[in-house]
Amino acid sequence: MKIVFMGTPEFAVPCLRALAESPHELAAVFTQPDKPKGRGYKLIPTPVKAAALEYGLPVYQPLSLRKGDDAAEAKRILDGISPDLIVVTAYGQILPKEILELPKYGCINIHASLLPKYRGAAPINHCLLNGETETGVTSMQMSEGLDTGDMLVKRSTKIGVNECYQELYGRLSAMGGEVLMETLEKLGRGELVPEPQDDSQSCYSPMIRKEMSALDFTKPAREIHNTVRGVTGFTTLGGKRLKIFSSELTDGTAPELPAGSVTDPARFTVKCGDGALISFCEVQLEGSKRMKTEDFLRGRKLTKGEILGNTEG
Repeated sequence: MKIVFMGTPEFAVPCLRALAESPHELAAVFTQPDKPKGRGYKLIPTPVKAAALEYGLPVYQPLSLRKGDDAAEAKRILDGISPDLIVVTAYGQILPKEILELPKYGCINIHASLLPKYRGAAPINHCLLNGETETGVTSMQMSEGLDTGDMLVKRSTKIGVNECYQELYGRLSAMGGEVLMETLEKLGRGELVPEPQDDSQSCYSPMIRKEMSALDFTKPAREIHNTVRGVTGFTTLGGKRLKIFSSELTDGTAPELPAGSVTDPARFTVKCGDGALISFCEVQLEGSKRMKTEDFLRGRKLTKGEILGNTEG
């Protein structure tokens, strides 16, 4: 089968590698344009482009597939390739109807949620923010709606109570490649049974906003924990910005202290609005590097009752 792959971030790389190392013909790769990064604003290739070049695959980076000269050129290239299938994984562009209908088998998307839940751009973040205990990957026949097409293959996984975004991202990324291969195998054997999504069970996961990371210690400990897991957390300590990368819920109470107070300086434990406690496991103070809490506390002694302030992130 002749396939075109469309994807951009690290999440999509396992799908690309699975295709490149499969018996299928991977005819071309489409990804977002390179972006400037660092002090010198050097153009950095997307993770998908970097992986595609390892395999010597032709790479195309149109600014848009929907309008302008780039869109017309992309359509011309795809017409010339005449793929049997287009596979899309976290590409970052909406495909127009003429491209969705171009391949013999249409376009298949690999999405990081158990559809119809968490349609949209940031399913992994919102799954953690909402304290879900299970998620997974769904392959889907693409339609003109946003993640609304018929479901093809689903695979689920339990979420660890302290599992953070990067950990879950990595696991679902690898799972995406497996789900893609299972989907293609079933397609080849004529065993795919498309399942329409139940729109009444759907929910949307929009892009993450910076202010979502701000920690409000008047809120329950579990909600703060899920914020750290889903988008990392920000607060202030001694007037400096403090970023929290991981946390865990902790037994105990401190009725004599207000919310936001340090209750155990040796473990960086803080009281939350519901009276429950949370301990920070990995942090970064403004002007310093990211480190485990035990390393951080060697250089920054806390005192019981010290209060963390809120920040807008």
